[in-house]
Amino acid sequence: MMNKDKSRKAFALHLCLLFTTLLIAVQIYMEFRSPQSSSFLGRLPTPDGHGVPDLSRDQGRRRSGGRGADQVDLSRDMVIKRQVSYVRSLQRNPAVMTAVGGTESPEKLADCCPVQHKHRKSQRWHIDLQPWANPNHSLEDEAKRFLDYITSPQQISCGNALENGVINNPWITGSPWLACLDGRYSLAQQIKKKQCRVYSLGLGSEDKQLEVNLAKAGCEVHCFNPSIKVPHVQEAQRLWHHRLSIDWRDPNPAISPNKQHSNTKKLGAILNDFGHRKIDVLKADMESAEWKILENLVLENVIDKIGQLLFEVHLHWPGFEVSGDDSTVVRYWYSLLKELEHSHFRLFHSHRDDSKPQVFLQKNLLNASSSYTLSWVNTKWRHQ
Repeated sequence: MMNKDKSRKAFALHLCLLFTTLLIAVQIYMEFRSPQSSSFLGRLPTPDGHGVPDLSRDQGRRRSGGRGADQVDLSRDMVIKRQVSYVRSLQRNPAVMTAVGGTESPEKLADCCPVQHKHRKSQRWHIDLQPWANPNHSLEDEAKRFLDYITSPQQISCGNALENGVINNPWITGSPWLACLDGRYSLAQQIKKKQCRVYSLGLGSEDKQLEVNLAKAGCEVHCFNPSIKVPHVQEAQRLWHHRLSIDWRDPNPAISPNKQHSNTKKLGAILNDFGHRKIDVLKADMESAEWKILENLVLENVIDKIGQLLFEVHLHWPGFEVSGDDSTVVRYWYSLLKELEHSHFRLFHSHRDDSKPQVFLQKNLLNASSSYTLSWVNTKWRHQ
């Protein structure tokens, strides 16, 4: 008898729980089906008003003192709370924000909150090597291809040029350093607006006449030289010198900064430190380190922030971690120049320095000089 009573009580408890659950489900269903609640989840409001609950009749009843005033207030509060809750849960997608009645246009939202690194290229570990000039991998074949590339007629013409501060049309080739002022590119316009920026990388007391004249023309010029005695010095109104050396590697963490002879940084790190986003002209004479620095600019995508490149390249010895035999080194040099071409850089000036030893990788080969000054313009670059 006692077991029967326990069974009846358990059955009654289960029946009560089931009935309670059913009542809750019915209540929730009726709440979402109620016309007064106007479920926001069921009908998203749009900018033209479709799907937004029409409360005008009830609002008119409120203004006339009708019986449904309190119910309308409660209903509208419920709708607003659901709208706010739903909008907060959305991602910052301009299209979705507009769909749910956002007041800002997709264009304004994109300007306000751009997607981080949307167009940022990923960094690379190595450049893409070009095929061998000849299956035999001979030094002479590699050297001929490379020298033909840097000494052949220019890949692009430059209608006007700035040489030592004098505008020449079309060319004066007495000076190795030449900046392009062709109207198809932005340097001439930036000089006119006094908004151009020049970086000059060097390791000694090389000729700075081009930098001085660019500063006089209106450019902001920064010269990096580890041999000066003070960290920063301003020579003229728009000409600064910095005791910094440009490197292709990060500083060695095992060596404390006060024990290093000079402060060395990558060019990308210096741009960040100075708050600069672009360089109109980058001039470099780095005594053979230019190849690894150029490689770093390509691998870390700093090359895209540069308008013109003026580089003195040295061919007498590989040096500076360019490993392999002579044929491999020249193939690497050529591949690096092709990387520039892939990044929309076109060679517009080449100067052979006959005052330097006429050697190529310590050899007398193809009557080559050990030093050439090369100038490129980025045909896709625009001032930012």
